Amino acid sequence: MSQPKRLRRCQLAVPGSSEKMMTKSAGLECDYVFLDLEDAVAPNAKAEARRMVVDALNNLNWKPRTLSIRINDIETPHCHADIIEVVTGAGEKLDTIILTKVKNAHHVMFVHYLLDQLEAQLGLSKRIGIECLIEEVEGMMNVEEIAASSDRIECLIFGMGDYSASQAMNLKRVGEDDERYPPDLWHYPRYKLTIAARAHGIDPVDGPYANFRDQETFRTECERGTVLGMVGKWAIHPTQVAIAEEVYSPDQEEVDNARKQKVAYEEALAKGLGAIQIDGTMVDAASVRILQNVIDKADLIGM
Repeated sequence: MSQPKRLRRCQLAVPGSSEKMMTKSAGLECDYVFLDLEDAVAPNAKAEARRMVVDALNNLNWKPRTLSIRINDIETPHCHADIIEVVTGAGEKLDTIILTKVKNAHHVMFVHYLLDQLEAQLGLSKRIGIECLIEEVEGMMNVEEIAASSDRIECLIFGMGDYSASQAMNLKRVGEDDERYPPDLWHYPRYKLTIAARAHGIDPVDGPYANFRDQETFRTECERGTVLGMVGKWAIHPTQVAIAEEVYSPDQEEVDNARKQKVAYEEALAKGLGAIQIDGTMVDAASVRILQNVIDKADLIGM
């Protein structure tokens, strides 16, 4: 069973322990919001945050297209309760679960089977997706195995914050390039994760950029991700959302040209032609595959 395709041009992080921030995020016209039960919540506040997240999911008027929660990893004492309490309390409102610090396929299957049981027991009408946060060196080494481990997986996310610590990288800020290392510092893990995701038909998503006041660099990081084939980027502040959604969207002229060239190519094929020239551009089977990616994204956005 395949999961639905979703827009992930930007995934906005919202602390699950802040009623004020959750209320504000509910009114945002954006692709995606996730309520964080992991790093944004102190260990002694986890239980109360779960209750607050369930209440928010059930009672706020949510405008974002996709709602998710980020749970604690399975090597903590919090993961089991995160899943059971939130899915039991608000499973019908939940689209996906972000599993943190995924190191191997066994981590994913734990969540997969627990969701199987909960959905059957609760009689939920929709199947909850899994998103895997790759933020440990073990996870990056096993990323192909992880991507293939469950048909609930909808995307892989590169979490450069914890990944930096896991690799003992000497950095100044999370998600920021470093002048001591010619760009792009994140090229290899981004590339590796994107290939694994695309090979298994799931979305590759880039992680956060911590200096939310530096919008110019955030835009550059978004542009690097989209060139590699990633579908979106995390945001830690609402001011980053519009930038990410703009960069990870094709412009209307690009969409119109893609549709025009595809139609012309299909007409040429019917006449027995394998390659044609349109407005000075050669169009063949390979280029139509690239055009289709643009068209698919535009259709998902509603352009």
